[in-house]
Amino acid sequence: MLWQYLAILIDQSMSRFISLILCFSSLLCFSQNQGIHINAHAHNDYEHVHPLMDALQNGFISIEADVHLQNGKLLVSHDRPDKNSSTLEKLYLAPLDSLLKVNSGRVYKGSKTMFYLMIDIKTEAKTTYHAIKQAAANYPALLCTSSENCAVQIFLSGNRPVSLIAMEGYSGLAVDGHPNDVGKGFYSELMPVISDNYKNWSSWNGKTKPTSKDLQRIKELAQRVHAEGKKLRLWAIPDNELAWAALLDAGVDFINTDHLAELNTFLIKRGL
Repeated sequence: MLWQYLAILIDQSMSRFISLILCFSSLLCFSQNQGIHINAHAHNDYEHVHPLMDALQNGFISIEADVHLQNGKLLVSHDRPDKNSSTLEKLYLAPLDSLLKVNSGRVYKGSKTMFYLMIDIKTEAKTTYHAIKQAAANYPALLCTSSENCAVQIFLSGNRPVSLIAMEGYSGLAVDGHPNDVGKGFYSELMPVISDNYKNWSSWNGKTKPTSKDLQRIKELAQRVHAEGKKLRLWAIPDNELAWAALLDAGVDFINTDHLAELNTFLIKRGL
């Protein structure tokens, strides 16, 4: 079956073909994963040894990539890109598209769980958005036009062109919301996630058991976010098991972590 797929796709461009080969080889690793974790978000995924694949091998359903538009290319890098920076297409769009082809339209074989790709725009909002829109158009399977049977949800963070996307209407590229966007009428397809700095909501350092007051504001925020059918993600959290457990209990949907294997093990133990 593997070689039949390769024979069908061998006439496509070399970059996509190589991406498919990599996806097939990695698929053997993460298709046997012990669990798919709907609460797992890979912070700065591109900084891991094997971007995207490390997250998939650990059952993550959400990842983030910082993107710079430079000389017409969408380069993935936290700071200013250099000669070693790879493109958004090579690291994420083409591999995800290939996975959908071999997994009957899903990222994880046999699972209907939606996969989230958060693109953090580091350069000018409108021009970078248009470049992302143009690149994503080459992979229509990655563009959800409806929340029903959606395989991959791409949403834009950082320099978000919120007004522009809202004016154009949702067409597969959504927006990462902020807490002050709650209550403004942004529907969940357009704005599926609300994100903010953890430190804006709690001073608890995650080293000792939290008191009832430490996470109260987060619980209240989570209730407001969930009432709109959205998910809550906090970044810069205390990145350890005690904090993960407390934040999940408080209603945080995506645990933002740099420790993929550790969160995988933790969530398996919790049956998540």
